Amino acid sequence: KSKAETIAEENNRRLKIKEEQKEQEQWKALCIPTEKEIKANLTVGINKLEKFLKTLKSKSVKFSVEMTALSACLEVWKEHCREQGMVAKLMINFCKKLFRNHLHLDVFQSLRISTEQKMGHFLNLLLAFKPTWISTGENNDQNISNYAIEVGPARFQLQYMDYYLLREERNDPDPRVQHFIPDTWQRELLDAVDNNESAVIVAPTSSGKTYASYYCMEKVLKMSNDGVVVYVAPTKALVNQVVGTVYSRFTKKLPDGLVVCGVFTRDYCNDVMNSQILVTVPQCLEILMLSPRCQKWTKRIQYVIFDEVHCLGGEIGAEVWEHLLVTIRCPFLALSATVSNPEHLTEWLQSVKRYWQHAENRIQGSSTNSEKNFTRKCKVKSKVPEQKKSYRVRLVSYEERYNDLEKYVCSLKGNDFMIEHCHPCAALTVNHIENCGIPSDLSLSPRESIQLYDTMVKVWQEWPRAQELDPEEFVSFKNIVVIKKGDVRHYEQELKKELSKWIVLGQRQKVNELLEHLKPKPVDCSEHEKWKRFASFVDKLHEMDKLPAIFFIFNVDSVECAARNVFLNLLKKQRSEENPNTKREKEHLMDELRKVNKMLIKFNPQDTKKLSSSKMENMVVLLTTKQQLQKRLKRLTAIPSLCTYADPKAVDEGTLRKIFHRLRFERRGDLQQMMALRGIGYHHGSMTAKERQVVEMLFRLGYIKVVTATSTLALGINMPCKSVVFAEDSVFLDALNYRQMSGRAGRRGQDMIGNVFFYDIPLPKVERLMKSNVPQLKGQFPLTVSLILRLMLLTAKADDKADARAKALSVLKHSLMSFRKGRYAEILKIYFMFSLQFLIKEGYLDQEGNPIGFAGLVTHLYYYEPSNFVLVSLLVKGLFHKLCQPIKGSTVFSEDVLEKLVLILANLFGRKYLPACSMKYKRNFCQSKVFLEDLPEDFADAVNEYNTKVKENFAHFLLSTAKLADMEQEYRLPLSKTDFTSKNWHGSELASYFTDTTKSISAISPFACLSGVVDNNLFHGEIINKAVLRSLGINVTNCPLLYLNKYDNQGRRQPLNAYALDFYKHGSLIALTTDNW
Repeated sequence: KSKAETIAEENNRRLKIKEEQKEQEQWKALCIPTEKEIKANLTVGINKLEKFLKTLKSKSVKFSVEMTALSACLEVWKEHCREQGMVAKLMINFCKKLFRNHLHLDVFQSLRISTEQKMGHFLNLLLAFKPTWISTGENNDQNISNYAIEVGPARFQLQYMDYYLLREERNDPDPRVQHFIPDTWQRELLDAVDNNESAVIVAPTSSGKTYASYYCMEKVLKMSNDGVVVYVAPTKALVNQVVGTVYSRFTKKLPDGLVVCGVFTRDYCNDVMNSQILVTVPQCLEILMLSPRCQKWTKRIQYVIFDEVHCLGGEIGAEVWEHLLVTIRCPFLALSATVSNPEHLTEWLQSVKRYWQHAENRIQGSSTNSEKNFTRKCKVKSKVPEQKKSYRVRLVSYEERYNDLEKYVCSLKGNDFMIEHCHPCAALTVNHIENCGIPSDLSLSPRESIQLYDTMVKVWQEWPRAQELDPEEFVSFKNIVVIKKGDVRHYEQELKKELSKWIVLGQRQKVNELLEHLKPKPVDCSEHEKWKRFASFVDKLHEMDKLPAIFFIFNVDSVECAARNVFLNLLKKQRSEENPNTKREKEHLMDELRKVNKMLIKFNPQDTKKLSSSKMENMVVLLTTKQQLQKRLKRLTAIPSLCTYADPKAVDEGTLRKIFHRLRFERRGDLQQMMALRGIGYHHGSMTAKERQVVEMLFRLGYIKVVTATSTLALGINMPCKSVVFAEDSVFLDALNYRQMSGRAGRRGQDMIGNVFFYDIPLPKVERLMKSNVPQLKGQFPLTVSLILRLMLLTAKADDKADARAKALSVLKHSLMSFRKGRYAEILKIYFMFSLQFLIKEGYLDQEGNPIGFAGLVTHLYYYEPSNFVLVSLLVKGLFHKLCQPIKGSTVFSEDVLEKLVLILANLFGRKYLPACSMKYKRNFCQSKVFLEDLPEDFADAVNEYNTKVKENFAHFLLSTAKLADMEQEYRLPLSKTDFTSKNWHGSELASYFTDTTKSISAISPFACLSGVVDNNLFHGEIINKAVLRSLGINVTNCPLLYLNKYDNQGRRQPLNAYALDFYKHGSLIALTTDNW
């Protein structure tokens, strides 16, 4: 250490000692009054003590304060323990103190023995079992009998201390982390980043896995000014949140032109190429990774962080995540809370890293390396320091959720709500346990473990292991004063094993009886009644102290309507309780204020020097009167505390004013502001970014307590809440969404437990959600024709040809779908050849595979496939040239020509379908057409001609791949898995009767054959999805076909929305919104 550092340390130590002495003096003065206050009024006394504790920095003083609180709580217990209803309340306070005290035990080694003795004495006395190592100088037996509650120590701790039980946490600080002591698995993450390794992190929501991302950013920022960290988030809301965190967390002095943080989404981009931390969405990063012009920038990337990497298994956009994971050369962190097969994912990613290891060795070993040529040509050396490369991919898995989640089923019974605790085991059935076992993530809280044991004893009174698994006799709880969460988790596992063993022992009937006993008994009610009483349900949660809460509703209109109903309910309550005289007084004050303002207008306050003294006095009197009137009016118009859920202490008025200032130009800004003042908000994807941000900020600050939302708040958003409520059933409410949404409840460091409420959701659906496993990541079909053209363009135009070629091959070779499945690898090869053939035929590639013609335009519009190919097809045919003829003698186009051009482009690129029933809607629209007209006839004919060519090519591809189908799977029904073996099938007279045996059926599903479908029908695109062999993993979306008409399941045509054409014609967003409402 240098002399300066030693002096600085000594100064800091002196300051800490001085501060500690000051706090000790404060506590000496407050100690006796605080004890008296706790004894006089427990709640008030403890609350004051909690506030005082928050002001303290010295751990030794905190320890002293909390021990005093424990003593005071014990005295209160002695005085009042016999009074009815006092046990639970006092125990909760006691448990809180006990929990916090234990955190300090390891800090004060010198106090450890005496502290444990004192805590043990309290616990033993309270639990009425005789201490063996404490002498108090009193008649212990007499005291114990006076205060006994007839509950054993282990049972008491599991039942009453429940979520306050101590967690197994490390107490040795890590020099890499300043603000908290990381767990073992978090240290493993930090080690991975230090060693430049990649890692797949699977840990529950709110467990602290995101911290490694910020450690990674900090490392790259310290290393140089050129290294880049890319943070990939699935939603724009999460992007905004991460950007805010980065700005608040990191500052760095950089050369001119460089910034710390940049953003790139489809709506907004800022400082993309000149930032060190880029926060983006997958689609935008893919643009950069596959753009020939951005390859120099991609070499600066030091780390990529993929948040919510389970999106890799989604149906929409999953292939983009895959492309990124296989094209990046640098290490990465892949974070998720819901990956059911992390080992498979890690093995696939490790195979990708091995490919890159061989590819980079090959590139570096080549004497004619294009990268060296490029460096020599540009005469620029990378300023990013070379680091030791590692190709290892670690799997860091942590299953223990810090906060337990308790589930409740809510239903209406008469005029009241039935809120029943839903034990996780109640979701199980005997068949499910027998066939699938008990799900690994079906965890129990300590209280639920006791409930399960008690029910098991009740159901099977001769249960052989009843004594062994009794909490007081359980081996992990014996000879322990304070039970820890890890011990309880071991007890829970033993109970689950025993439950499964009951079935093996032939006690199926008893298991059925047990599960039935645990099941809640909700009452069904109508949908109308449910929403009518929704506001009252929110009130009920407020009374139960279960707010703040997020209410998940899957319909946008219902989200807004529910929030508005809660707001109107509070407004109605205020009006009913308001004194009639108050209303008259308000009106009177407003009239008076209006008069005073009129009188003040007569004076010119800016020219006070010209006013006479009498007028000056009058003006001062009027100004004073105005202030007094405003104060009285403010007091009368203030929202009563009983008529709002908002917490006024959470945000000061100045900050609140600044946040509301964002809504000044929003269409519903006034309504949102009024609702926010009552502690209510709503959140969905159709809101503007500013509207969503206001709700997010106020909820995060603790001002808003009730938020109704769609799934926009499901993915990774830091919205800490005490409860999550599922208020509506939907097909989108599946096992994955359930786990993501329920994970918002009980954030670490905020709440000790999370609450999940099912508001009138059918009980079978609740059970299915709780016991269903998250779907495994299997990968989606990764290729499209546009992607292959983009890869060909990258290899042809990139300066570093070897690197670009390696990236293209990585995308083609390393699909998650084909990992360890040779059959799918062959299908992808055939699809690649089909795509090349199509691109050469259409004039996008020459015979050597070099991009020509309109290849650049098609790749630029890749997001709109197949409209990008159709646009070029129309251009080549000269239809746009024929249409866009200027007015004779001028270079200007007529309005009709421009309108027709917008109509065609809207049909190609603005394809938003409306429900078929909307055509019957009889209403006169103000300024919009709403329903888009069809393409002009010549353009429609050209599109049909293009479709015919594509269908023919795609049908030949399907016929070629048919031999790779898994026929065993084809003869099995997809849901029930009922097997119709090939032998029995072809021997069936009924099957032979329905099947057209005169034509080839080699590429058709055997079930589709029964409808008379044959191979030739594959040339008709409309039938492909119904007829194609399922095991190929191919459908019509893999073919660049543009269907001009779309039909619903009743055969009705769905019209296209004319929003683009309407906006071109009148340019009014308000008219567009009004007509499309």
